[in-house]
Amino acid sequence: MEWLCGSESGRPARLWDHNVTINTNNPDLTTCFQKTILVWVPCVYLWVIFPLYFLYLRQSNRGYIRVTLLNRIKTILGLLLWIVCWLDLFCSFAELVNNRPKAAAYFISPLLLGVTMLLATFLIQYERLRGMQSSGVLFLFWLITLICAVIPFRSKILVTFNEGKVIDVFRFTTFYIYFASVLIQFFLCCFSEPPPYFAAASSNEQNRCPEESAGFLSRLTFWWFTRMAIQGYKHPLEDKDLWSLNKEDRSDVVVPKLLNEWEKQKLKVKRNQEAAYTKCPPAYNVTDQEPHEAEVLFPSKRDQKKPSFLIALCRTFAPYFLLGSALKLCQDLLSFVNPQLLNMLISFIKSRESRIWWGYSISFLMFFSAALQTIILHQHFQYCFVTGMRLRTAIVGAIYRKSLVITNSAKRSSTVGEIVNLMSVDAQRFMDLTGFLNMLWSAPLQICLALYFLWQYLGPSVLAGVAVMILLIPFNAVIAMKSRSFQVQQMQHKDARIKLMNEILNGIKVLKLYAWEASFEQKVLAIRQKELSILKKAAYLNALSTFTWTTAPFIVALTTFAVYVTVDENNVLDAQKAFVSLSLFNILRFPLNMLPQVISGVVQATVSLKRLQNFLSHDELDPTNVERQKIATGHAITMLNGTFSWGKTDPVVLNGISLMVPQGSLVAVVGHVGCGKSSLISALLGEMEKLEGSVAIHGSVAYVPQQAWIRNASLKDNIIFGELLSEQKYQQVLEACALITDLNVLPGGDQTEIGEKGINLSGGQKQRVSLARAVYSDMDVYLLDDPLSAVDAHVAKHIFDKVIGPEGVLKGKTRVLVTHGISFLPQVDQIVVLVNGRISEMGSYQELQNQNGAFAEFLRNYAQRDDLEEDEPTVLDEEEEFLGEDTLSNHIDLGDNEPPAAEARKQFMRQISVISSDGEASTWKSTRRRLSEKKKVADTVPQPKNEPKDLIQAETAETGRVKLIVFWQYLKAVGPFISVVICFLYCCQNAAAIGANFWLSDWTNDPAFNRTQHRTYMRVGVYAALGFTQGILVLISSFTLALGGLAAARQLHTQLLDNKLHTPQAFFDTTPIGRIINRFGKDINVIDEVIPLTFQMFLATFFVSLSTMIVVVASTPWFTLLIVPLAFVYFFVQRFYVATSRQLKRLESVSRSPIYSHFSETITGSSVIRAYGRQNSFILMNDNKVDANQKSYYPGIVSNRWLGIRIEFIGNCIVLFAALFAVIGRAHLNPGIVGLSVSYALQVTMSLNWMVRMTSDLESNIVAVERVKEYSETETEAPWVIEGNRPPESWPQAGNVEFKGYSVRYRKGLDLVLKDLHLSVHGGEKVGIVGRTGAGKSSMTLCLFRIIEAAQGEIVIDGIKIADIGLHDLRSKLTIIPQDPVLFSGSLRMNLDPFNQYSEEEIWKALELSHLKQYVSSLPAKLEHECSEGGENLSVGQRQLVCLARALLRKTRILILDEATAAVDLETDDLIQSTIRTQFENCTVLTIAHRLNTIMDYTRVLVLEKGRIAEFDTPSKLIAEKGIFYNMAKDAGLA
Repeated sequence: MEWLCGSESGRPARLWDHNVTINTNNPDLTTCFQKTILVWVPCVYLWVIFPLYFLYLRQSNRGYIRVTLLNRIKTILGLLLWIVCWLDLFCSFAELVNNRPKAAAYFISPLLLGVTMLLATFLIQYERLRGMQSSGVLFLFWLITLICAVIPFRSKILVTFNEGKVIDVFRFTTFYIYFASVLIQFFLCCFSEPPPYFAAASSNEQNRCPEESAGFLSRLTFWWFTRMAIQGYKHPLEDKDLWSLNKEDRSDVVVPKLLNEWEKQKLKVKRNQEAAYTKCPPAYNVTDQEPHEAEVLFPSKRDQKKPSFLIALCRTFAPYFLLGSALKLCQDLLSFVNPQLLNMLISFIKSRESRIWWGYSISFLMFFSAALQTIILHQHFQYCFVTGMRLRTAIVGAIYRKSLVITNSAKRSSTVGEIVNLMSVDAQRFMDLTGFLNMLWSAPLQICLALYFLWQYLGPSVLAGVAVMILLIPFNAVIAMKSRSFQVQQMQHKDARIKLMNEILNGIKVLKLYAWEASFEQKVLAIRQKELSILKKAAYLNALSTFTWTTAPFIVALTTFAVYVTVDENNVLDAQKAFVSLSLFNILRFPLNMLPQVISGVVQATVSLKRLQNFLSHDELDPTNVERQKIATGHAITMLNGTFSWGKTDPVVLNGISLMVPQGSLVAVVGHVGCGKSSLISALLGEMEKLEGSVAIHGSVAYVPQQAWIRNASLKDNIIFGELLSEQKYQQVLEACALITDLNVLPGGDQTEIGEKGINLSGGQKQRVSLARAVYSDMDVYLLDDPLSAVDAHVAKHIFDKVIGPEGVLKGKTRVLVTHGISFLPQVDQIVVLVNGRISEMGSYQELQNQNGAFAEFLRNYAQRDDLEEDEPTVLDEEEEFLGEDTLSNHIDLGDNEPPAAEARKQFMRQISVISSDGEASTWKSTRRRLSEKKKVADTVPQPKNEPKDLIQAETAETGRVKLIVFWQYLKAVGPFISVVICFLYCCQNAAAIGANFWLSDWTNDPAFNRTQHRTYMRVGVYAALGFTQGILVLISSFTLALGGLAAARQLHTQLLDNKLHTPQAFFDTTPIGRIINRFGKDINVIDEVIPLTFQMFLATFFVSLSTMIVVVASTPWFTLLIVPLAFVYFFVQRFYVATSRQLKRLESVSRSPIYSHFSETITGSSVIRAYGRQNSFILMNDNKVDANQKSYYPGIVSNRWLGIRIEFIGNCIVLFAALFAVIGRAHLNPGIVGLSVSYALQVTMSLNWMVRMTSDLESNIVAVERVKEYSETETEAPWVIEGNRPPESWPQAGNVEFKGYSVRYRKGLDLVLKDLHLSVHGGEKVGIVGRTGAGKSSMTLCLFRIIEAAQGEIVIDGIKIADIGLHDLRSKLTIIPQDPVLFSGSLRMNLDPFNQYSEEEIWKALELSHLKQYVSSLPAKLEHECSEGGENLSVGQRQLVCLARALLRKTRILILDEATAAVDLETDDLIQSTIRTQFENCTVLTIAHRLNTIMDYTRVLVLEKGRIAEFDTPSKLIAEKGIFYNMAKDAGLA
């Protein structure tokens, strides 16, 4: 050392001296150490890291940063430091020249330090040129340099004081200049530079994320988020406050990366398969028979090798994720430092001669180790969660892109719901897993390390504790398995309940008309009962698992200590062993509990992975199915010998079709239902599997599907569909498609937002919008799949003339029109007749008529009807005739119903009410039901344009803090007494826990005589008793809490259901079903499961935090002084966090549903999107929606990190002060109490953190109670039964109906719909009610059933005022055949007779009379045949007949017939009419007629005009009077 450091006071200098550093009250480091090691450490750090960092900077170029003041100062200081260091060096040389030689250190250190300072200055400039705004490497360098300079700083001052003068003035001065410069450099390093000059163009985004430009320190502590936290605290955050996503998190960056890797995987598998095939042939060229066998065998082995989605994911995301894993490793190792420090602290307290500075050092080391752990842990989480977020983005993007190219057969194998689930559930699972995936290796590592250290303290007795832990693992696993299976069962019940609720709400009007609410209420409550009983079991399980989670560490500690003290008398349990072991057991607790959860998470994720892999490996549509010809051949469409099916294995749908369509011609395709007309269009679009033949199309294609596909956007957007807007062309299109009148009726004109699936348009309007989209797109070839079926005859004629026909807008384009409208056929150029998937004839109208083949027969079938009722809607819309076109021949033909269309329709019918009653003119269908008031009033009052916009009140998003009243409402539902009991139990259990630990600390202070402690058995016994008391109390409190939660859940749901079934119809007309379903689904779910658990967690963490404070204060009373400032900081951070995170959660969930609704919209309309070639713009839309969602999710995860670091800092302060006060007061503290106090403090961080999270969750979730309450307290209709005033059983006997001065309005504040009606109908009369749209026809039926209540006047039936009796008494005595046939899922029998009032014979009789007997008896299950949701698996005609059967069963004296229009084909209609004439011969029949020919033989006809009676007499008289009725009959060709 003498060579390096010279000599001190005659002796050779030493690098390390115990007497200087340790055995002293004033520790210091030797001069030699300060001159060498302390100088070299920062230099070595920078030089080692420089090569890697330099390469990294060369790779990343973000544009350069202009020279700023900050940069100049840094550079000047760097050069100053270099000069200062080398001044030292020159000084040493000068001394050498003057023969005062110095030791080597005086040359080496300044030289090295000077060069290092130059390197640092170079890096400052190089970073600026590469666009680094803030540098972690230099931050750490200056930090290390500063720490290494602090020690000489203190030493030099001490030496100067001791000597009384400065020894080496020059070096003393240079050192303090050096120290000051390093300090300033470190300070400046905390700030970041401005953004680079040539940053990517994205820098002009509004509201960029401050993370990009945040400094290194700001990133470490997430300080850059504080701005948003403050903003969120001041006012609720909105969309505009959110930052835009970082570039590397955006869809357009993330998704292509994953897809590239996935493509590589697919290619790899493909190559392997090809290689396998090429190797095989020689082996099986033996005989003729074998090749087939071998070919069958080989592929099957090969096919099992599928491309691995997992590898693709790993290659895309692993590098980033592994950075997080490296941090996790550091954190795991650090977590074992504090128990060791605790050990040192206790031994410090024990030995009275240890020096006080050592105690302070330990306290601060504990604080720094905990703080470092906090920072590393949260950085780790940040890496993991960002990976999870990117994973979700990538998976959602991949699924979306795949769903646009997947074949129809593949699409059929998974429903829309399932595909949406891949997006919502499976992608979410991956996202949730990434946060904890590292536990797979980290948990075993932590367990091994903890056991190793425990063995050091307690020896083999640790094994007893480990044995208990291992025994608990299967116990926990069993609980987890059971609760998983309960969850599955409960989900099934919940789904069943929601499905039933959905149907009830969709058919609420029918339920009210039939008075069936009670039956359905019972069904819902029965399901709910099952659900609650499972929830109860799950709650018991949860209480058990809480019990094990709370008592496991205690039992482990107990067994270990008990075994330790009983195995050998000489084993003394002192404070060190007890409390260090306890803190190690606490570390063990987390990995042991997490491991089973992570494993089950991994299992779930593998299931999801399989599903995703299968979906992404589905066949894709072959773009070469249809050749797009560039060369004009004179034919726009050529199909030669085309044979098509829906899937490779499916039966052939179109067989050997050859078709040439000349350019610019109009071709009609006709044929019976199910003969393959729509399939032909699909084949031309390339949507079907081409088995043989060729198809070629010249030019671009526009497509109008049979089921109009309408997006949730404005009407204008639906028509323009991403094209450039040309106002003139747009107006022409509207005019041609007869949309001008509709725009005048729609509340916002063409800016009206169309609901999902076009919910607020009638069927005809949707079809015309769909047609307008095609016309606007201005393509070369138009494929029109029956666009005229959904519109009225006169509208159809208008559209044909103006758009499709020879004189229409599209003349000169090539048009292929599928149609049933015979009247248009003479005007087309060519007719193609399809029969069973083959072309039977082709030619012009005249030619085909002369041939007298299939076409002539088709004409004969339909012509008479067409002549008969010129003005009625053209019927036979294929899509409506869903199954069993001809009900009598029960021949079910699915031919024309392509699976996707069927699927789309299912989705579609689920939410829409049937097409408008009066054909086209009644454009406004309310969002769910008819907005009748609008119709009725339309004629009388010129309406302000924006009136119906408020039909649906916007749902208010809750903002701000939750009112305390909501908590009180919930506690009331739980039961105030139970609530108090629960809190009391929690106090008791924590008291027991504190008691047990105080007892332990007292035990460890027992003096040891002859190295043994006495009274060990008593000590163990009391410790055990206290611990088990705590366990039992935990169990009881969990049970009580669970039962309280269930009671609340039951009560809130029952109130909600009861209120909703008693709510008047008007409420359902103005509230979207989705909103009500949300209350029954999501909100009730939150009340069932989430709130009780959150309360439990909150109480647990609250009491743990409280008991920590109590223990620390009890052991070191000085700590009381700090509670107030710490609590203040805690409360502050908590309020900022809760306000911000709650709003972020709301924004996240609001922005999530558009992703799924846009996605299901895309799936249903994928054929349209493909036909128009709009895939890319839809992919872009999806990416934007996902990014918008992640934009609120990302600040959400950062807010958790921000909170974690701040709250854990408070926890670390508690540790610091608990240790410091222990050191200060060590004179009167025993080791046991110190161990207790500090080990409690070490645990508190976790519970403080969770307490804030739980507060936030509680505030977010308790809102569900508020929302459910809001809908449980809406006003109700009249009582169902009025006990004192029930009509006689046989009422009404005669069936006389009288209206006396009757007026009615739909809702308060609206105009009257019927005004002052006076009329009387005698028993047995048949009365037809007619009138133009909006005259008030339907309102009359609603009045009879009191769906709407009288404004004045009354209705009397057989002498009883209907307003005086209960609603059910009234409604069950009238019968209605409603316009839209509503069926509920359940057996056919349940649909006819939900209360089981009728015998089997009566039901069969009714079926026979309604012409359904033959069909039903052919079904395998007969009456028990399951109807699907909404009666989907029966055709519309059959559903109408089921409604007729219901009426025949009830057979009351009064029948109201709201006549179906477009829904039913003529045949069914005739059946219904003839049955009614015969079966209801002596009943009073009121018919609302749309087809006048049905009522020409009625007793009397009532004509309504603007809500008043215009004419009322026999049909013949009215025609003779030549009034309104005569005109209507004339229009219909009946007069």
